[in-house]
Amino acid sequence: MQFCRYLQWLGITTKVFNVGNYRRKLHGAHQLHDFFNPANPDGERSRREAAVEALEDMVYWFKKEQGVVALYDATNSTRSRREMLMAECKKHDIQVMFIESVCEDEALVLHNIMSVKLKSPDYKDMDPEQAVEDFKARIFHYREAYESITEENLTYIKLINVGSQVIINHIQGYLQSRIVYYLMNLHIAPRSIFFSRHGESLYNVMGKLGGDSDLSARGKQYAKSLPLLIATHLGNSEQLTVWTSTMKRTIATAEHLTYPKLAWKALDELDAGVCDGMTYEEIEEQYPEDFANRDEDKFNYRYRGGESYRDVVLRLEPVIMELERQRNILIIGHQAILRCIYAYFMNHSHEKLPYIKIPLHTVIQLTPSAYTCEEKRFKVDIEA
Repeated sequence: MQFCRYLQWLGITTKVFNVGNYRRKLHGAHQLHDFFNPANPDGERSRREAAVEALEDMVYWFKKEQGVVALYDATNSTRSRREMLMAECKKHDIQVMFIESVCEDEALVLHNIMSVKLKSPDYKDMDPEQAVEDFKARIFHYREAYESITEENLTYIKLINVGSQVIINHIQGYLQSRIVYYLMNLHIAPRSIFFSRHGESLYNVMGKLGGDSDLSARGKQYAKSLPLLIATHLGNSEQLTVWTSTMKRTIATAEHLTYPKLAWKALDELDAGVCDGMTYEEIEEQYPEDFANRDEDKFNYRYRGGESYRDVVLRLEPVIMELERQRNILIIGHQAILRCIYAYFMNHSHEKLPYIKIPLHTVIQLTPSAYTCEEKRFKVDIEA
């Protein structure tokens, strides 16, 4: 689920326990709708077996692996199932927060089936029309047993029609508040996020870090080629907003784009502190200990008087929140910044994040979906 990816990106140890995966492991995939009929005792026993095994694994993870946030991903749509969860979690001093999604808009339900459920392992290799009808029948069975959360003693957020209305109850503390805020900003409309580093800068040519230098001649050439490239892959009918940092090289790269633009201070390059304006060779010579520490742990290393990648991730949290609210966005940014945002969407670990390749004069298009994030790269033939 997306908010687990968000919490992991922030550095919070998070894991998903998907009861559907346990069910498929225990009883096989391709269970048709009758398996979920509340009047089917064999199906009920099998589903409960999967739910209990997932719950046991979750408790073990909390106790033995020092987990912080677990997503127990299941329908949990009856009071009895929620009581079972609460009782087991209370025994192990685990706080519980329920997330209920209520959708009364049939068009949204069909959209969810087509864009999400047909890609589920339950319907792999099944005829799409047959899969849609089967899942509609499964929804009917869910409704037969469904009991909406009304228990006043529970902590929960209830999202109605994909967040058009939100009800919260007993939300307390930092983590629960962050999850609520994140969920309130999500939408399911199709969209793409385009990334591009600024065109080659004078500091790039000289091999220097940071600064606020102008574009090189090749960088200016890239800026002129960008409008056609974006229009080709976006389509003239699609709307787009361009985000840049407040630094000259990103603003100059966006100069020829005719879309609405917004400059974010939060998108400014990682602050290299006392090393700003230096080459890596100069850093190794003048600050050999720092240079070695950076090689040892690039994500957590903080430049003297500057920032680490970890600092940048925290700085970018409001940008991520706004990205989740928006439709099509083009971010013209800096290598470290784009690495952090790319790692969020592609679910890369903090260890891999500082080594993600974000080359100059290349546009990266990410298209998020329920289970994956599709990536395309378009390189402009301008040397850098």
